[in-house]
Amino acid sequence: MATVLLVEDDHVVRGAMLRSLADRGHAVHAVGTALEALRRVAAETPDLVVLDLGLPDLDGSDALRMLRGITDVPIIIATARDDEQTVVRLLRAGADDYMVKPFTGAHLDARIATVLRRVGRASRAAQPAVYEVGELRVDVGERSAMLGDQPLALTRKEFDLLAYLAARPGRVVSRRELLEEVWRQPSVGEDQTIDVHLYWLRRKLGESAAKPRYLRTVRGVGFRLVAPD
Repeated sequence: MATVLLVEDDHVVRGAMLRSLADRGHAVHAVGTALEALRRVAAETPDLVVLDLGLPDLDGSDALRMLRGITDVPIIIATARDDEQTVVRLLRAGADDYMVKPFTGAHLDARIATVLRRVGRASRAAQPAVYEVGELRVDVGERSAMLGDQPLALTRKEFDLLAYLAARPGRVVSRRELLEEVWRQPSVGEDQTIDVHLYWLRRKLGESAAKPRYLRTVRGVGFRLVAPD
């Protein structure tokens, strides 16, 4: 089971979630503010963070960005906010999953298991590899990417997406395959997430869907990574 940091300001909800996760075998540390969460993560890195957005000292979206500045630990957003714009923005900012309250302890436990399994698979990648496509260089072992002599500042999911495509240069990769192999959560809801991540990845590669260089869309099929003409 996992060591979970639960960040929730409502003491009733916090207590219920803590007991539910503990009953399922997790070691749970619960805090009520963003500052406490940052201190806890800096002091002893948990396996996963469950982060509420409505915190008293700092909005959870800002807390997410600050956490991402000091750790790559998986983060599941747990909140009552359910508007699509918020979901997309937080996934783009580095959240690994998003749950809308209310939800059961069993549901949260299942999401935790899925996220940790996905991260574990990534960490157990067969052999660290370096892929080169044109001037693009992706180092899987160091989790770094360069375009020419310029490093690319990628989120974890942007890097995972780029590395998966770079390992298959020229091959068309379907949306379904990306959902299953990169996100590990095949669902209709994740489909838009692919578009969001591709949009930002294209921007960082200095291109757009209208004027692609490396990332090419094959309509009705999927995407492929190629060296520019």
